[in-house]
Amino acid sequence: MEQLVDDHLYRVYRLCCWLVQDRLVAEDITQEVFLRAYQHLPNFRGDSKVETWLYRIAVNECKRYRRSWSFRNLFYQADPLVPGFTELEEEVMQKEEWRQLVTTVSKLPYRHRQMLILCYFEELSAEEIAEVLGISTGAVYTRLHRVREKLKALLLKEGEDWT
Repeated sequence: MEQLVDDHLYRVYRLCCWLVQDRLVAEDITQEVFLRAYQHLPNFRGDSKVETWLYRIAVNECKRYRRSWSFRNLFYQADPLVPGFTELEEEVMQKEEWRQLVTTVSKLPYRHRQMLILCYFEELSAEEIAEVLGISTGAVYTRLHRVREKLKALLLKEGEDWT
């Protein structure tokens, strides 16, 4: 179990941060994910990668949180994690572009946002996303196409470049 946590903690935490947009809550959810993984480890059949299995647990825990009273009544927007850069000027520009993208993505409905996050930020394949979300691969491609169109429309509406 220790090796499982060491290998996957950061990626599960990052996914939770993206989905709930609150670092402290994401920490709690990440702990819950690994607790559930520990409880159900004997039932893991190995039909999928461990990472995919953990992502599915994380997505489900984030959904559970979003349905909870505290989310509906106490939600606020947290700053995204921004990777480091070498030059100050470049860093400032990158942070601003990053913030604009995150703000635009956060305006999408949760269902659409999770598709973008799993595909582009977690770099899962369509098959892995299908497994995480419990949908068909074809549905993943369809949803991704729709999400891209919605994101494009939002970016154009806000005067941002679509690239």
